[in-house]
Amino acid sequence: MGKGKLAKFAYIDTLPFVLQYPWSRLQEEGFPYQGKWETDFFHNEHPITVELGCGGGEYTVALAQEFPNGNYIGVDRKGARIWAGAKQVVEGSLHNVAFLRTDIAMIGSFFAAKEVSTLWITFPDPMMKRTRGRLISSYYLERYRHILSPEGKIFLKTDSNFLYEYTLLLLEANHIEPEAATNDLYHSTEPLREKVPYASTRYEAQWLARGKKIKYIAFSLQDAPEQFIEPDHEPPHDDYKSITRFMHPGK
Repeated sequence: MGKGKLAKFAYIDTLPFVLQYPWSRLQEEGFPYQGKWETDFFHNEHPITVELGCGGGEYTVALAQEFPNGNYIGVDRKGARIWAGAKQVVEGSLHNVAFLRTDIAMIGSFFAAKEVSTLWITFPDPMMKRTRGRLISSYYLERYRHILSPEGKIFLKTDSNFLYEYTLLLLEANHIEPEAATNDLYHSTEPLREKVPYASTRYEAQWLARGKKIKYIAFSLQDAPEQFIEPDHEPPHDDYKSITRFMHPGK
């Protein structure tokens, strides 16, 4: 491991709002804030928004700055990425942000039932060859349903036409009507655009600069079936390399 990464890990180790829980630590200690984020961590009753696969954390931080009456938690397994967002939190003296370094598949171990108000999934790897690895899939929807409040919302932003179309098929297969869906967010109707936070990610800015369209879906699981199923077919794979995989091949 390079000195740069070691320095970043050493830095985030000193920050009380960066919570690092690999499987081994979770098994040994449990997690102290499950069901207690409001009372014991943030010390307020503001709604909790979680960004899954937050990367460098810029979207988590931007949301926290744009909407100060909320609590924001970015989740990612890569400490070197979280370092960038953590630095912004310190420099901006923000008190409504936390970062959780762990595997998203274990998300149910960190939040109690119905503890989360909103989930953001921003530019995840579409995992075109690995259904269960997709952050939008029947496997993960089951986990999200457990931690989301009854009126909780899930928001997806993606550059991937495959993931956008797959998500629509997944929702249709489970009789979930999306509240909003567009394959070109920044050229969609003005009322929809006004509902989406102004905050953007580095990947989003890079795709827009290359003339790519940003896809967006909003939905809830309030009327979801008892058991989620996969669609009976998948859309065509993307014919270009997603920027998240281009810049971080291991993601």
